[in-house]
Amino acid sequence: MTKRDDTHQAPGLDAVRLDVWLDVACLFRTRSEAQNACKGGKITVNAQSARSNRLVRSGDEIVIGRPFGRTQQVVVKAVAERHITKADARQLYEDLTPKPTAEEAEMRRIERVYRAAMSPPRAPDKRERRQLRWIKGKS
Repeated sequence: MTKRDDTHQAPGLDAVRLDVWLDVACLFRTRSEAQNACKGGKITVNAQSARSNRLVRSGDEIVIGRPFGRTQQVVVKAVAERHITKADARQLYEDLTPKPTAEEAEMRRIERVYRAAMSPPRAPDKRERRQLRWIKGKS
């Protein structure tokens, strides 16, 4: 058996790279997003800042820094290095993040509304440009 074939066997797997595990566990959309979070110091494993090549094992505690000062705390229950269904991916970890209070939920809602209102206006598409020219009488 080649080394490459040996790395993809799930039964004997006891450790996997942090960035791979974060992607497989659906805590980040892509592996590169997980790598960038590690590079940016947003991930700690067992209270130590972690790089993307760190090996993760069952029982490790991971804290993920999320936007707007929020944090997500998870404990690794199992490891996998191949993508699985989202429902099975949730079985890889136990989420210890406390539920947000009513005030925190309201603040998040206000932040979303504010960001949506402050987003820059988009440029008109081809049809809208034609309509604007027609209204202005230039066409």
